[in-house]
Amino acid sequence: MSKFWSETVKRTEPYVPGEQLDIPNLLKLNTNENPYPPSPNVVDAIKTELERKLHLYPSPSADQLRESIGAYYNLEASNVFIGNGSDEVLAFSFMAFFESGQKIRFPAVTYSFYPVYAKLFNVPYEEIPLNRDFSIPSEAFFQSEGGVIFPNPNAPTSLYMELETIKDILDNNPDQVVIVDEAYIDFAPGSAVSLINTYDNLLVVQTMSKSRSLAGLRVGFALGNPNLIQALTRIKDSFNSYTIDRLAIAGAESAIRDIEHFKDTTHKIIKTREWITTEMKKRGFYVLPSSTNFIFISHYNYRAEILYTELKNQNILVRHFNKAGIENYLRITIGTDESMHSLLQTLDSIMLKNK
Repeated sequence: MSKFWSETVKRTEPYVPGEQLDIPNLLKLNTNENPYPPSPNVVDAIKTELERKLHLYPSPSADQLRESIGAYYNLEASNVFIGNGSDEVLAFSFMAFFESGQKIRFPAVTYSFYPVYAKLFNVPYEEIPLNRDFSIPSEAFFQSEGGVIFPNPNAPTSLYMELETIKDILDNNPDQVVIVDEAYIDFAPGSAVSLINTYDNLLVVQTMSKSRSLAGLRVGFALGNPNLIQALTRIKDSFNSYTIDRLAIAGAESAIRDIEHFKDTTHKIIKTREWITTEMKKRGFYVLPSSTNFIFISHYNYRAEILYTELKNQNILVRHFNKAGIENYLRITIGTDESMHSLLQTLDSIMLKNK
């Protein structure tokens, strides 16, 4: 720890992303990327943008992309905020809506960036324990002093919260912002976006990284009441007016417009998810009911850490969280059918060897 570090740096505990190994023949099932390429229209749009306007700054407000996203969700452009990935949108949201003197609430088992942001921005927080079945106890989020944030579906558990339950949380926090982080919502029954026109304290955050195969472009967005969007814009413009480059804007706009490609790839992933869930259960794994593009599994006879290490030794990456309550679980991204067959074959050999 350097004597030149500020107090902010000293109290910060950086987020640790999934491993990114640069080795040949790696089967990467640890960061919930989409196994299918983006719409061909995305590539065409990026090539066109490369050839004409790269010498000019991008739009600081990405108005055309905001209009396209708004139209997709039957909202106005004023309901949409664009950021450099949903992580940046979440960071701006912590600064825009949470105060350093008021405690916020989020689940104890959840996206591990939340406590990182809370410490970085000096926001006190309370981690709410999950129920025994890993569901979120909604009543524990009522009457929060400083606000509420949670993913739906939750990560890494993959469980979905019904919209009626989200309404209860909103109704019981009328004077605080409730942030619903919907990174995986396109693999789930329904989005809280439908509640935006009813609740002015609701902010929904989504990403282009998962269902639209744009993890490499870094485009995320928030949807909510125009007053919330204005607050996010004020924070963004106090840091960097140009957080989204021209190529990302062009690619994201093409992706949101190609609904057929989007539906096709999400359908494939959901179909594979249901198949691999059945296969895992046949092998004695406990699999939580997933509404995401990953599964969360545990086995009574095999330690998750051992399975993770054995898989890694055979060039298959999955995610293991060494955290109390989920230390014997693995999170496995849904890949192509071929990828999941390879995973099963390798798992079978590992389980046989460690029987």
